Amino acid sequence: MMEMNYIVLDLEWNQSPDGKEGQTRHLPFEIIEIGAVKLDQNRKRAGKFHRLVKPQVYDELHFKIQEVTGLDIEQLRREGESFPKVIREFLEWCGPEEYRFCTWGPMDLTELERNIAYYVLPQPFLRPLLYYDVQKLYSLEYGDGSSRMALDLAAAEKGLAQEGAFHRAFNDACYTADIFEKIDLERFGVYVSVDYYLLPGKGEAYRLYFPEYSKYVSEEFETREELLKNKEMSDLVCLKCRRMLRKKIRWFSCGQRFYFAVGICPEHGYMRGKIRVKKSERELYYGVKTIREAGEEELEQLIQKREDNKKKRKNLPKKS
Repeated sequence: MMEMNYIVLDLEWNQSPDGKEGQTRHLPFEIIEIGAVKLDQNRKRAGKFHRLVKPQVYDELHFKIQEVTGLDIEQLRREGESFPKVIREFLEWCGPEEYRFCTWGPMDLTELERNIAYYVLPQPFLRPLLYYDVQKLYSLEYGDGSSRMALDLAAAEKGLAQEGAFHRAFNDACYTADIFEKIDLERFGVYVSVDYYLLPGKGEAYRLYFPEYSKYVSEEFETREELLKNKEMSDLVCLKCRRMLRKKIRWFSCGQRFYFAVGICPEHGYMRGKIRVKKSERELYYGVKTIREAGEEELEQLIQKREDNKKKRKNLPKKS
């Protein structure tokens, strides 16, 4: 394992009290609190950070946010500081040493970058931004690998003493750090997550390889059709030998967001490809493709799924 510090980060944010109608474009969630714990390369506590942020966009707290966090707007106005000042102090606190963010779930870094962009501040993070989703690592080591547990339930399951209320940024960062310290990184440290806010540049892509699957994140495209026609997006490559595969089942759609295909490697058998089509912050299209091994049973299921989709399309009413 490469030696580095770990920044265990948690955010609390507010949203429009008037729902989507009152939502500010490109800032659905305004950060109101940043909490973080710094761990050294041995995952020992090396520092802490906690700031309240004075709201500038939503001047009232959504009732659910107030209920869950216990914060009120007057406290934020009185004790909070401007987001540009807080983020500058936070990045200075993170330090010049190499570090990796650790969060409970995948949302915090996206919302941090979104708030940075709203204030037209330079994005300080490299592409790709790799981080540890501690919620996912916890599921891999202590759960079934796919379900995701709430932080308070995981803390109770591991017998952590409840020293502060949940849903406050610094407290949640401490609980996340406590759980992260229990993760077997020799075994599960390979399972890094990649942030999708900062996407690959033109002609580039993110490629990640894990023991059971590979992940490919594309650049942005103007249309879904351009994305799906891109050769690197549509190629199937063997997870084990990196050989280009002949397709047993060509790409077919399952709804508007998912596409499946199966290739066959003469040495390692069937490989299932899955593309998830997503919209970027700029309302452009990008794809996340995963490839993993597939057995005969899954092959039959995909063949059946493809046939069912054909029947559905055939039975759709024709446009007049």
